[in-house]
Amino acid sequence: MQSAVDVDWTIVKTEFEALQLEFTWIKEFSPPFNIRFKDDKSYPYLAVSMADKVPRVFVTRNRELRGVKYFGPYTQAWALRQTLDTLLKAFPVRSCSSGVFATAKRSNRPCLLADIGKCSAPCVSRVTEQEHVDIAKELVNFMSGMDPEQVEILREKMHLASKNENFELAGRLRDNIEALETVLEKSTVVFSDLTDADLFGIAHDELAATISLFSVRGGRIRGVRAWTMDKELDQSLDDLVRQIVLFAYSPVAGVEAPSIPKEVLVPSLPEDSSDLELFLAALRGSAVSLRVPKRGDKAALAQTALENAEHALALYKTRRVSDFAARTAALNKLAVALELSDAPLRIECYDISHLSGTDIVGSMVVFEDGLPKKAHYRQFNIDSAQDDTDAIFQVLTRRLKYLRDPETVDEGRFSYVPSLIVVDGGIGQVNAAARAIEASGVTGLAVCGLAKRLEEVWLPGNENPIILPRASEELFLLQRLRDESHRFALTASRRKRSSAISSTLLEIPGLGEKRVMALLKRFGSAKRLKIATLEEISDVAGIGRELAGHILERIQLEQ
Repeated sequence: MQSAVDVDWTIVKTEFEALQLEFTWIKEFSPPFNIRFKDDKSYPYLAVSMADKVPRVFVTRNRELRGVKYFGPYTQAWALRQTLDTLLKAFPVRSCSSGVFATAKRSNRPCLLADIGKCSAPCVSRVTEQEHVDIAKELVNFMSGMDPEQVEILREKMHLASKNENFELAGRLRDNIEALETVLEKSTVVFSDLTDADLFGIAHDELAATISLFSVRGGRIRGVRAWTMDKELDQSLDDLVRQIVLFAYSPVAGVEAPSIPKEVLVPSLPEDSSDLELFLAALRGSAVSLRVPKRGDKAALAQTALENAEHALALYKTRRVSDFAARTAALNKLAVALELSDAPLRIECYDISHLSGTDIVGSMVVFEDGLPKKAHYRQFNIDSAQDDTDAIFQVLTRRLKYLRDPETVDEGRFSYVPSLIVVDGGIGQVNAAARAIEASGVTGLAVCGLAKRLEEVWLPGNENPIILPRASEELFLLQRLRDESHRFALTASRRKRSSAISSTLLEIPGLGEKRVMALLKRFGSAKRLKIATLEEISDVAGIGRELAGHILERIQLEQ
């Protein structure tokens, strides 16, 4: 654990898929601490020397050669050599060494492989050098896509040979099929067809977006890539999709752009999706379909990509929270932005939640040293309020009373003086909080508000907000405070409404706790129960039409 830098994970459907993917990646990346699928051997690769004037295909355990396209690693060298022997029938690329090639060229006599159709014999000009390069490219394209169609071609030949009672040939073809399938088992099978697609999963909040890209070639997952990017202000999902697609397939300085498949599957289509398709088609050299998967295996895999993106975003935020240096920087920079004398080590944040002006609840959450102090959270029930600013005034008035009279507080938790008070809202809520502070007589309290629409910070009496840098640690801290207070207030408000509904229903003759619980489980809220039909209510276990009529009558009177 002391050697670990970070932790990443990829979600798949079954334990078998997880085992296959783990096996593949352990062989490919050789992690130092895995022992189940690793020993002291080096593993073979299929290599094509595309930088040579006359490319050569060969099996090697050396990954350091320049100008070579590698495929693998593979676990069984014999299967890889048998597969190469099979592939040479369809893609007769030179496989001889440089010395053998030079000798054949001098003597103008090809080797045995040319005579049996496993080499196109560029050494004696049976094909031109460019034609041979084209054959090598076809082999590379096949290996990049892992096209299973070659297996079906061999299987048809095997059945035909067996039908003609040519059992020796059928046996050789059977062995070749097994060898080819061994190579094709390198990746998890996702689709039964020859799907070539990239699936994007995108998870985002106000500041950042995390992208998970699953690359499927030949019906198999060939790669998983994830990255996090800063969002622009008020950026929609459509805009994100456009930006991400352009970024994913644009070449970076010194790095070749990734290949573009026939299909690009995204969670949402931008308005200019047709233009994006033309852009991708121009890069690929053929048509590209940009669409949202609606059903079937592709939609399921897209959901898996989204789950990976959501986990990656949560991990990204957790890392920022757990970084002590980042929290310290956030507190210091927040003090500078708000012109505080010291870093705000204790911050209290307030929010209001209600349903159309009823069941009003105020929340107070506490962060100390940039981390939640959940034991100090508080809930304020409010009987009535004119609006959110009035509710904020009432909540702060009640809270500040304990700072003025600390002896009334059990255990002293409410008597801790906050370094900063944050309210969820704009200038109206901030000014209401400032009035409550002034009326309480408590001095030395700083207050600000965070408005959600543009993420601007408001100070009391100021006409213009403070704009903190996007993706900055101080704005991230304020957002966490605001989101936590909103979550706490919303949970308390729902709990209050649920309790009120239960009390109302329990007063109806014939309704006991079990039937009330069944109603709440079925409808969830008084609003949904009110708009339910007599038939829907009577369908709940233990409730007939007569009792359903009494329930509807009582709920409508209460509302």
